[in-house]
Amino acid sequence: MSSENHEHHHHHDPEHMKAISNRLSRAIGHLESVKRMVEDDKDCTEVLIQLAAVRSAINNCGKEILKEHMSHCIVHAVQDGDEKAIIELNEAVDKFMKNS
Repeated sequence: MSSENHEHHHHHDPEHMKAISNRLSRAIGHLESVKRMVEDDKDCTEVLIQLAAVRSAINNCGKEILKEHMSHCIVHAVQDGDEKAIIELNEAVDKFMKNS
């Protein structure tokens, strides 16, 4: 099922989404610094440690997005009888967990 065919409406807390966006921006900045470490031929061990930190930051953002989705979008979808939203959530969780 494609997420292009969403029929349910998203209900997000704007402040929470801004916080998630800020966390993603920090992770992007951190990843850019790791890229510079590689370009500057820094110690591989330190690069791997920093990559692990970036991966952890991204995974934590994913968890926050999941919590936000369940707290708002899924609650409204259940109230609206939107079973497709539940199926899509399950598919997204499977993909997220597979790549964690």
